[in-house]
Amino acid sequence: MAPESTPLEILKSAILLEKKGKAFYGQVANQASHPEVKRFFELMADEEIQHIKILTEQFKSYQESQRFTFAADSENTENVADKVLTRDLVDAIAAADYEAAAISAAMAMEKKAIRLYADRAAAASDPEEKNLYSWLSSWEKSHLAFLSDIDREITERIWHDNNFWAF
Repeated sequence: MAPESTPLEILKSAILLEKKGKAFYGQVANQASHPEVKRFFELMADEEIQHIKILTEQFKSYQESQRFTFAADSENTENVADKVLTRDLVDAIAAADYEAAAISAAMAMEKKAIRLYADRAAAASDPEEKNLYSWLSSWEKSHLAFLSDIDREITERIWHDNNFWAF
């Protein structure tokens, strides 16, 4: 088995990916001037912290016993979009070039996480490992969905403001 495909190497890659996401979202939150935008990116950073915690626990478990001990916690899967996706948030992001660009970058990060988790879930023979990566993939898909909603609204607003519509 190639080193990058061992469970511990996959977990290390996943933890690193989530840490990069946390740092990115935290930086955007720190630079945001609008309170709702700041809150949104802080919540996204908090989501990454939860992922890091879950993955770190699994890393320790696997390192000690060669077993995954993941049990999905439905309390940890609240939809961030339900908490923060408001017209004011979209308006504030659309008005700020940096935050709008950050949405695109965030979408790319979420796609990368989905690909890593979905691929690992498909390849895993251990049911707990499969469960872990399927759950994380699903969570990241929900992030991507609302980031895509924001991006679509921003794009449509720009098209409308610049008369890019064909009708």
